[in-house]
Amino acid sequence: MADTQFDVIILGGGPGGYVAAIRAAQLGLKTAVVEREHLGGICLNWGCIPTKALLRSAEINHMLHTLDAYGFAADNIRFDLGKIVKRSRAVAKQLSDGVKFLLRKHKVTVFDGQGRLAGKGKLSVTKDGKPVADLTAPHIILATGARARVLSGLEPDGKLVWTYREAMVPTEMPKRLIVIGSGAIGAEFASFYLNLGAEVTLIEVLDRILPVEDAEISAFVLKAFQKQGMKVLTGVKVQGLRKAADSVTAIVESGGKVQEITADRVISAVGIVGNVEDIGLEGTGVKVDRTHVVVDEYSRTDEPGIYAIGDLTGPPWLAHKASHEGVICVEAIAGRHPHPLDVSVIPGCTYCRPQVASVGLTEEAAKAKGHEVKIGRFPFIGNGKAIAMGEPEGIIKTVFDAKTGELLGAHMAGAEVTEMIQGYTIARTMETTEAELIETVFPHPTISEAMHEAVLDAYGQVIHI
Repeated sequence: MADTQFDVIILGGGPGGYVAAIRAAQLGLKTAVVEREHLGGICLNWGCIPTKALLRSAEINHMLHTLDAYGFAADNIRFDLGKIVKRSRAVAKQLSDGVKFLLRKHKVTVFDGQGRLAGKGKLSVTKDGKPVADLTAPHIILATGARARVLSGLEPDGKLVWTYREAMVPTEMPKRLIVIGSGAIGAEFASFYLNLGAEVTLIEVLDRILPVEDAEISAFVLKAFQKQGMKVLTGVKVQGLRKAADSVTAIVESGGKVQEITADRVISAVGIVGNVEDIGLEGTGVKVDRTHVVVDEYSRTDEPGIYAIGDLTGPPWLAHKASHEGVICVEAIAGRHPHPLDVSVIPGCTYCRPQVASVGLTEEAAKAKGHEVKIGRFPFIGNGKAIAMGEPEGIIKTVFDAKTGELLGAHMAGAEVTEMIQGYTIARTMETTEAELIETVFPHPTISEAMHEAVLDAYGQVIHI
């Protein structure tokens, strides 16, 4: 019989929950994780990781069709969609098994089942409606994550209208695809299917795609998508869907004009809602705002002993934010004094083609906060490594405070920018000014040199443009 008394119980084994559990164990806290489905959560099993495996396959397909530019030739290029999906699922399973190993290594007890608060310091666990265990701990961390938002008229059916789950495991390649929502999820799936040969229409209700990004980056990616053959509609509202046997028609409205667009499948990527139901919040002091649990800077709710982290709480809804929140939360529980989470130093990445990455304030947001700004820009066409790689399509933009030299934000689009944004993230975390960045020596030839040039440009010292 498993022990049922712990120092910390974590409800949810995603990137927030399992990281919090490992750190808690490292700090000497007796820890349990309750997970109803797969360790690693949505990110590892149905999000961040398997989508990157899919996108890698799409990238290879694109490269195979541009071999002539590199002096190669290949005939009869084709792909096996089943094998692409199988590889993606295998990658997810490998990493999920890895999480299981790590929790076992750190002596974290894992309970398989649905957890529910059952009174002060208590959590009941059931599986298929049958009792598994009644657990107790002075500290309970809610890490139940989120799920796809469903809008009226756009309800997914698993066949014609997909969420991200169905979009990740297609049994056949749609010839025509509509993607509703141009945030990170929508942009990535639109890019994946486009690069495998589908005719893709990307629809966004706001006036530009990737609306959380800097406006210049959004415009840059829009042009790149259109150049690749994607049809993009912005400022458009989907009024409803009309389904046929093996196709679906979207009725869309813009500026008072209504049109119909027919495709084989539709992907709905219109946001997320927190999993706040059926976890026993009733009768507690936990506050919920628009399906997300309200917490302070150390992830504490208004109910003593109850905490919440990750997608269950506020934006940005990112796996690395959840992991960091989990670490801060358990370190505070253990009596340490961690720095509160600063969301302005959390990088965001979108893995479409071209990739997009950013950290800190956009130019518009910086000005709205009253900053006088200096802006730097550098195109990939001026970077030797990018040209040698055959990836000249890209741009880096920096936003500085004109008075203090503080790096307020950095915004990037192009090859491998998701790997490079961490340089600016470290600079933001260390409160670096333009002086240190200008004096930093970047290796040559690398695409990262464009990061340096974007700083130099803000201060009238750019070399290669």
